[in-house]
Amino acid sequence: MTLPPSQAREREVNAPPTRKIIHVDMDAFYASVEQRDDPSLKGRPVAVGGGHRGVVAAASYEARVFGVRSAMPSVTAKRRCPDLVFVKPRFDAYKAVSHQIRAIFADYTELIEPLSLDEAYLDVSEDRHGLGSARAIAEAIRARIRADTGLTASAGVSYCKFVAKLASDQNKPDGLCVIRPEQAQRYIASLPVGRFHGIGPRTAERLQAMGIETGADLQQLSLDELRGRFGNSGDWYYRICRGIDERPVRSSRRAKSVSAERTFDTDYRSPDDLRRELDRVAGLAWERIARSGVTGRTVTLKVKYSDFELISRAKSFADPITDLAGLSAAGHYLLEQLHPVPKGIRLLGLGLSNLTEVNGSVPLQLGLEI
Repeated sequence: MTLPPSQAREREVNAPPTRKIIHVDMDAFYASVEQRDDPSLKGRPVAVGGGHRGVVAAASYEARVFGVRSAMPSVTAKRRCPDLVFVKPRFDAYKAVSHQIRAIFADYTELIEPLSLDEAYLDVSEDRHGLGSARAIAEAIRARIRADTGLTASAGVSYCKFVAKLASDQNKPDGLCVIRPEQAQRYIASLPVGRFHGIGPRTAERLQAMGIETGADLQQLSLDELRGRFGNSGDWYYRICRGIDERPVRSSRRAKSVSAERTFDTDYRSPDDLRRELDRVAGLAWERIARSGVTGRTVTLKVKYSDFELISRAKSFADPITDLAGLSAAGHYLLEQLHPVPKGIRLLGLGLSNLTEVNGSVPLQLGLEI
């Protein structure tokens, strides 16, 4: 149906303006800071964290070529890359650089939603410096970051947060990608579903088992089909594969907790199996905690049994948890209280709450999406 010209003009006037969103993501942030500060590490495969029986917190691009990834046990990382250099994390240094970067963001917009120390959404719909486009603003920010910190950042530019985040990963490292509204659906259709923010590895496996490999495949499913298979998450999958994301950039979002969880292919009951899996979950959780620059005083264990019964146990401490060993020890203490387990366990989760930033302040602007 064609609207009369007067109604068409009214609809155009009343339509919400298209946002201009930038997602900025520092390239291999922790490892890049270490390589910057220690010239002997430049060009070498570097893992931050790890060490004896530890877990990799971050890996340089030289290490990633060998398949080294964050949250990987250091033994596995060293096996994949025998020349890997482990360095101790220096969170004060990473936090200081993060403050430099946030100061650069603030020169271009007040609407900043940090996700962690090294990435953030920016709403630059208001062109504060008259640069002419969101692309130009992103280029200026990346140039400022390089000049002020000696580090590189990748950026994605689009009309919504979901597409901007996809775009920032497109040309990494040190890249820029712009996806316009009219390009979004075709771009999303070309990507594997595992690239989609909000679709984790387990869900990606489920989708692939259903023959859904790409965004184009996902676009073929109706809203009712997705709801039937994925519950409330089906609504999100339906929208994102069509490039629909109306979430605003929120500059005062309070992080309440940071956590990670794993669903197992096999239900576990033995203490040894559960301890091993909890160590893996703790490594994943600590990588997120470290990236966020926070500490916390309450550790929560989440358990889902084979019959889908869900329980949680928590313990609070007088002093903050400041390292992976402390988080793991607290998690194992909570797990031990459940033995002998009455039935198989299909999921373990571990989280940290009662958060403060490493410098002691309450984390008001982390905006964690975990």
